[in-house]
Amino acid sequence: MIGVGDIAPDFSLMAHDRSMVTLDEYKGQRVLLAFFPAAFTGVCTKEMCTFSDSISKMSKFNALVFGISADNVFANKFFAETNNIKFPLLCDVERTAINLYGVAINNFGAPGYTASQRSIFIVEKDGTIGYVWIAENPGIEPIYSEIIDYIAS
Repeated sequence: MIGVGDIAPDFSLMAHDRSMVTLDEYKGQRVLLAFFPAAFTGVCTKEMCTFSDSISKMSKFNALVFGISADNVFANKFFAETNNIKFPLLCDVERTAINLYGVAINNFGAPGYTASQRSIFIVEKDGTIGYVWIAENPGIEPIYSEIIDYIAS
């Protein structure tokens, strides 16, 4: 499990718009990584929409947001378009980042299916982890005000 003070593991994933996102390319900015279990589920929709609605607040503090799920590019593209999500949704179909960050949930919704636990990692400008929140179960939402306050500090 990755914790506060650790170097954020680098990854390259395809975003819902088919661009490639490599975490190390964003050194010098704070990056909020929002791992979510699955597109179009109730809590995930609410979470991604809440972060999308907060994007202007976070950008004032030079912070970017990336959503990460095991969903494929087609599902994440439709999810982003349907919900007007204003940040990249990264497709971790091979569970690369999910495993690097230690947030895999096995047998999620179906035998043999691995998703990501709902979790938040804030990567600081120097590439270290500054904030970690991991849900006890995927039905729990993060405390959005705490995350915004952390980014504003």
